[in-house]
Amino acid sequence: MAKTETSNTPSPTPLSRERILQTALRLADEGGLEALSMRKVAQELGVKAMSLYNHVANKDDMIDGIMDLVVSEIELPRFDLDWKTAMRRRAISAHEVLLKHSWAAMAIMSRINVGSAMLRYIDRTIGCLREAGFSWKMADQAWNAIDSHIYGFTLQELNFPVEATEYAETAENFISHIPPDQYLYMHQLSLFIIDGSYDGLHNFEFGLDFILDGLDRLRDRG
Repeated sequence: MAKTETSNTPSPTPLSRERILQTALRLADEGGLEALSMRKVAQELGVKAMSLYNHVANKDDMIDGIMDLVVSEIELPRFDLDWKTAMRRRAISAHEVLLKHSWAAMAIMSRINVGSAMLRYIDRTIGCLREAGFSWKMADQAWNAIDSHIYGFTLQELNFPVEATEYAETAENFISHIPPDQYLYMHQLSLFIIDGSYDGLHNFEFGLDFILDGLDRLRDRG
């Protein structure tokens, strides 16, 4: 009787929602959401595009899914820490995560996301502020003020037209456009940057601490 040969070829990894979203996340990180499509994700996975619909409803569902993956990377506020420490760590973590996934800040700001990671993130944030003594209204206003700083600063950093290493050189190249007789204070500030007295670079944590300190004073008064 002929001996049956056993194939050493590993069986393909089953298609799943998790595999689809991880692939979509990588593509979005590489080319932004405009480069993302069901067809491209299917090509990356080596499957037919129609097979994706067994796991994701459509492209919007896929985007919502990868947004939730991004949010799951952000450190949640811890109730066992001082609220300012917890919210500071949350904000710094969010800033770092959103810089890594450069498409995500705008997507999170412009879409309604009811994914489990997002809901947990918001719930823990509100909870941290409520446990610290903020009223419901103040807690809602507080986390929105902090998040406005996170998203705004992140988007500015991602889209700023000058590299940090070229800031002084750029100031020197453009100083002729801001003569001191017309723009005295901008001209003087530029001179500080050009001679190296000040690097001109904005610091995320500087503005964050302003907000947290201000919220702390409002909490004590309220």
